[in-house]
Amino acid sequence: LLAVSSLFVIVDPFSAVPAFLAMTPTDSTEQRIKMARLACCVSAGVLLSFAIAGKWIFKFLGITMPAFQLAASIVLLLVALDMLRAQRSRVQETDEETAAGIEKTDIAVTPLAIPMLAGPGAISTAILLHNQATGLGQRVALYLCIGAVCLASYLILRLSARSARWLSPIAMSITVRVMGLLLAAIAIQFTLNALRELNPIWFRAATSG
Repeated sequence: LLAVSSLFVIVDPFSAVPAFLAMTPTDSTEQRIKMARLACCVSAGVLLSFAIAGKWIFKFLGITMPAFQLAASIVLLLVALDMLRAQRSRVQETDEETAAGIEKTDIAVTPLAIPMLAGPGAISTAILLHNQATGLGQRVALYLCIGAVCLASYLILRLSARSARWLSPIAMSITVRVMGLLLAAIAIQFTLNALRELNPIWFRAATSG
């Protein structure tokens, strides 16, 4: 119960729905469902991998969680800026269909799967829960919880993809801009979280000042 509740809250697929729809304004329902399926499979694989070997992966590569948070913030900020400037065009052109297909895959993997679903918070939570597991039974339960959370995320995104057909183009255009601004704020928050973890004294001084 602790694992599935904490993972579902930190993954928070509901918060990814507006951005998912905003980044795929002209994609069909089937294309959106395919992206959602790929994103949830990738996020499940990432969370399972880091839960099992995250501590050793970070140690082997010399990566800290603040560094991972900063990298995630850069990815989100780049996507947010494109959305704010309306540069992510989904208009299909005959001589660019292949490139457009590649773009769709990139949206599913980054930023939808990483870092929106399997972000620094979800990865660190999976690592922490795995370290707290006392036996094989609890570890297997954690793996099942990760799978259940990712399956629930897919069902939520799939439902949103099917209901998006009732949204007007004007509403989608507004959503793109608003979600671009919110994604930029999330990216900055990731950066602040990393800086706070690196040097908490700076934030104590700013609060007291």
